[in-house]
Amino acid sequence: MAEKQHSMAVDKSKATGISRNVYFLTIAVTVVIGFVAGTRSGELLGAIAPIFGFKIETGTLDLSSVQRTYQQLASNYDGKLNKQALIDGASKGLVEAAGDRYTVFMDAKEAGEFDDDLSGTIGGGIGAEIGIRRDKPTIVRILAGNPAEKAGLMAGDVIVAVNDQPTSGWTADKTATAVRGDVDTTVKIKVERGTQQKEYTVTRATVDNPSVESKVVGGLGTLTITRFDDQTGTLAKTAAEDFKRQNVKAVVLDLRDNGGGYITAAQDVAGLWLKDKLVVSERTNGKTTDQLTSGDDPVLAGIPTVVLVNGNTASASEIVSGALKDYGVATLIGEKTFGKGTVQKVLDLGAGTKLKVTVARWYTPKGKNIDKAGITPNQMVKLSADDVNNSRDPQMDAAKKQLGL
Repeated sequence: MAEKQHSMAVDKSKATGISRNVYFLTIAVTVVIGFVAGTRSGELLGAIAPIFGFKIETGTLDLSSVQRTYQQLASNYDGKLNKQALIDGASKGLVEAAGDRYTVFMDAKEAGEFDDDLSGTIGGGIGAEIGIRRDKPTIVRILAGNPAEKAGLMAGDVIVAVNDQPTSGWTADKTATAVRGDVDTTVKIKVERGTQQKEYTVTRATVDNPSVESKVVGGLGTLTITRFDDQTGTLAKTAAEDFKRQNVKAVVLDLRDNGGGYITAAQDVAGLWLKDKLVVSERTNGKTTDQLTSGDDPVLAGIPTVVLVNGNTASASEIVSGALKDYGVATLIGEKTFGKGTVQKVLDLGAGTKLKVTVARWYTPKGKNIDKAGITPNQMVKLSADDVNNSRDPQMDAAKKQLGL
């Protein structure tokens, strides 16, 4: 998701936030309201906001019908009502009525999960990514330095039982949920490795799940970014500088299954290849409201690059892919991307609830909005279920061929 960032680290709409003019507006409004001791602050906001190009809604809705509905419900319902759940439900229904799938009200639980998803926080876990291979829950990736690696679990292990419960017919999510738990508690995992079965007792811990992984093999630097969080730009630049030190011949930027994140992180990553170039522009009601450009230190400029994308490459990932494709500094290989060309801002509503609201559409450097259309790669290469089951990666193979490696 493409979102911006504000002072409360709200830049978290797999990327949201508030631009500098909003900060200035906040300061200005605070000063003026201080002088008038809060009188008619709504009218004052409405008067000042247009000066700074910022929209403030000072009107109200007539919610008397909602109150009547509540009164009739409370008077006649045979059961106990949770007032907070009713309030959250009313807010959720109000926001859903806007008709935008990306504009949502989040109750306290959903807001917490949203923050955790963007930051990669999963609570207590073992540091293993689980997928379905040949209809069986299987460990597809081990996160370095986490309990699964220390216990001896390996990618490719088929999970046959969790805490003595057979996993036959389980989904990846159900298996992962069973494996997770409170930090410092244990989970028993039985796996099938080749013709052998092994059992491990693993102590759960807070999982270290960085958004960037990198490696250099045979002169090829592979940069895998799983989300765009507030550390992604720094981590990606560190990896890029390491690639330069090792004199890599080419780079693969793997953005497959990356659902997005902060726009500013996408700006930083694109800046590894682009110098002082427009990365993305934002428009609200057809008017350009922001333009983000790359920095002046393109560490990977001039190094042959392939970007791997698929149908789950979305939002901030598409911003990077679109910019690198538009400027011709990278070849896109894989499948058409998701197609999310809108920008969200996340606002705290109190009591742990949040509103994620669409505030703009974003456009590639060539002026294209990819919403619902996605980005078509330069070279279409599919990854089939059979490829996954047999640990083949024709998209990576195509990237290496394109790069002459």
